[in-house]
Amino acid sequence: MTAPTGLRVEHRDEPLGITTRQPRLSWHLPAGSRRQIAFQVRAALSDSDQVLWDTGRIESDQSLLVPYNGPALESGQRVNWTTRTWTERGRSEWSNPSWWEMGLLSRDDWLARFIEPVEDDDIKAGSPRPAYLFRRSFKLEHDFSAARLYASAHGIYEFFINGQRVGDMELTPGFTSYWSNLHVQTFDVTDLLQQGDNVLGAIVSDGWFRGQVSGARLTNIYGASIALLAQLNVYEANQTLTRIGTGPEWTCSTGHISEADLFQGQTVDLRATLRNWDSPMAQPRGWLPVTECDYDLARLVSSPAPPVRRVEELSPSTVTRLHPNRQVIDLGQNINGWVRLRNLGPEGTAISLTYGEALGKDGDVTTQHLMPDLDAPRYVQEPEFVNMTAPFQIDRVVSAGHPNECFEPRHTSHGFRYVRVEGHPETLTADDVSGVVVHTDLRRTGWFECSDDRINRLHEAAVWSFRGNACDIPTDCPTRERAGWTGDWQIFVSTAAFIYDVAGFSIKWLQDLTADQHDDGKVLHCAPETMSAEIMDKIGAPHGSAGWGDAAVIVPWEIYRAYEDRDLLADQWPSMAAWVDFATRMAREGRHESRVQQRPVAAAHEEFLWDTGFHWGEWLEPDEWSPDTIPRLGTADHGIVATAYLYYSARLLTRIAEILGRGSDVSRYRRLATAVRSAWQAEFIKPDGTLTSDTQASYVRALTFNLVPDELRPQVAKRLVELIREAGTHLRTGFLATPYLLPVLADTGYPEVAYELLFQDTEPSWLTMIDRGATTIWEDWRGTDEEGTPSLSLNHYSKGAVISFLHRYIAGIQLLDDGPAYKRFRINPTPGAGITHARADHDSPYGRITSAWHIHDDQFKLNVTVPPGTTAEVHLPDGARFDAEPGNHTYRQPHSATRTGR
Repeated sequence: MTAPTGLRVEHRDEPLGITTRQPRLSWHLPAGSRRQIAFQVRAALSDSDQVLWDTGRIESDQSLLVPYNGPALESGQRVNWTTRTWTERGRSEWSNPSWWEMGLLSRDDWLARFIEPVEDDDIKAGSPRPAYLFRRSFKLEHDFSAARLYASAHGIYEFFINGQRVGDMELTPGFTSYWSNLHVQTFDVTDLLQQGDNVLGAIVSDGWFRGQVSGARLTNIYGASIALLAQLNVYEANQTLTRIGTGPEWTCSTGHISEADLFQGQTVDLRATLRNWDSPMAQPRGWLPVTECDYDLARLVSSPAPPVRRVEELSPSTVTRLHPNRQVIDLGQNINGWVRLRNLGPEGTAISLTYGEALGKDGDVTTQHLMPDLDAPRYVQEPEFVNMTAPFQIDRVVSAGHPNECFEPRHTSHGFRYVRVEGHPETLTADDVSGVVVHTDLRRTGWFECSDDRINRLHEAAVWSFRGNACDIPTDCPTRERAGWTGDWQIFVSTAAFIYDVAGFSIKWLQDLTADQHDDGKVLHCAPETMSAEIMDKIGAPHGSAGWGDAAVIVPWEIYRAYEDRDLLADQWPSMAAWVDFATRMAREGRHESRVQQRPVAAAHEEFLWDTGFHWGEWLEPDEWSPDTIPRLGTADHGIVATAYLYYSARLLTRIAEILGRGSDVSRYRRLATAVRSAWQAEFIKPDGTLTSDTQASYVRALTFNLVPDELRPQVAKRLVELIREAGTHLRTGFLATPYLLPVLADTGYPEVAYELLFQDTEPSWLTMIDRGATTIWEDWRGTDEEGTPSLSLNHYSKGAVISFLHRYIAGIQLLDDGPAYKRFRINPTPGAGITHARADHDSPYGRITSAWHIHDDQFKLNVTVPPGTTAEVHLPDGARFDAEPGNHTYRQPHSATRTGR
């Protein structure tokens, strides 16, 4: 019999340096099996044959996130583990072994201390600033068997040992709420060391810590100084541990990177490169001592997410010379990252690279659509704000004239498809330039394709849009803001969880959301938050918006659904409950002024109406954006939206409390949800059954959240369709309702309308984006007009959540609330719009799920793959229903019996 496969630890493959003291283990059942009856896990330390932990046979069907329950582990220990299972086919073979390795678990394990460069006040106050080189030489007297480097920074660091770059991670240690969570990376550097003389070196730049962040381009958010923390642990052959850490023995200097900023770009003079500065061959002079700092080490943890890496390289589709000193590179795809430029010309050649998402009418790169309107009311010229008209997404390099010279700016990142190259004396070719795609190295888990090429391109545009915005945190755009907007991620997280494994990525982000959450339960607009409450008050958009703050509840719930991480629900419970309690207090303690004027004495149900505070609302419905949008939102009555989200989060909290066995909380939040739903109905449903806010978004939300009584659902759905027809069969939804629009139409008996909206090719529509050349999803429905003029960001994934309709309805793979991690799921394809074939594949935590159908010679044929350990409900378009066990299944029916979507 075959063995279990796909061994994982804490949502990761063979993690190095984790600080989770009881890591959880997962595996796939042996191929060909149906049900796990029992399992056995055996673990041993890598340097010992002695078994550390043996569960014996455990009667259980659990194969996901089984907690390690052996002896307490110590820092640096590597554990090898294997598993076997019992299924209906008998006992399996032992799996191929896997491993995990512990990081440094306590402050006592750290010999190192943070070190900072000595800077004058002008450098600390300015931006952008140079990157600093740190160096220390040392000698290893004896032979050694292994070595680990543990590193972190206030800023962004790269590490080098004896002239070789350490690892392949980028933008480390990543973006977190630094004073609460600072991530440590662990590297196996055994092969980089040598007996005798060695040198440790690092380059540290501002990064998110003190560089420009948020759309306001604020600086020094977390501090005015960068710092490095690093410790090398060398295990000598006689088991002696030698530790070398950052401290007063280190020196620092500036070098070839004279400016480095994530927004503004990187400036490099290769003539100023200090040759061999990070190798024993160098004898550096003029280096300065460092300052040792006693920063808190208790916040040091490993990241639950995969690291950021250079994951792909793209060759230019065209290189165009506009005039002798200016060339434009087109990668053919909007990405996040940078370019690698070879052939830098003779010594002294000064080259500038300007990155952008769009071209102007003259064929040159433009970034004007990404620059703020400083005359708009939302912008306040206060000392905290840097100059928002400063250079933006521009890298500069001066050549040293050496053969095989290469420029790659790893201390910045850009969102771009096009690059303007100025100052290069030669005509560049595709061999001279590579587009380097940089983002969190997430494991791909979902794919879709169908017979319509434009729908396939829409799917890829949404995938690329997420890739461009998954750079250590889920961002809104990779250009002008790069912020972890809570509303954007709660909208897209379920879609993302189909196409990529975003479990650890989301857990990391939630840790920062929780760290920044206010004591009163208020959730901030972004995580990590870079705009203080004082600044947001000045802008007129104070924190605590419905639909955005509800990410505290919705994101953990969606991660639980996709990965069955019950521990995440338990960990996030205080944050979830605090947010719902905050929203409940807001509803109870305030009334919108328009409601006070209309009804001086509050109705009894108003205790559960949330109609005060600032809310982003539906945000960017078609033709909504104007310079005074935010001031208008600040005075509007958003009760119909905020109360709907209060009900939805309270309902989810009830379900989560049931899962966690929190009996009193089940009763408490069920009562709250019932009262809020009743209040919403009393206030916002008119006697004729229509809603007081007669918009598509309101009807979509009412149906999706189950806010209307069952007897009114047909009437409400009909009114939604009427509004769509009144708009010329166009959508009129914004951020919050768009992901639910097509699914709610299909679920209420209007799949043909859903397909008409999907295939609509005049604006506003998704295919307008594709037909106008979009390779990522636009922020505004009119991101590029008929003449090619861009507006706002051209890389916002939120409206790309429509591809969930492709996965769940066209292909038909549906995750069920009572079957987390696809332990039980539904296959329910809804053909339509002339599509003749469609296929989706999803690598669930239990294995690959496939739904593939095609129509040929009046026959509808469906092929389904159900992974071991799961079951599926298969619904055919003619209404037939089957229960499918693990394995491959084929179903057929006459196409004439198929319910079509058009």
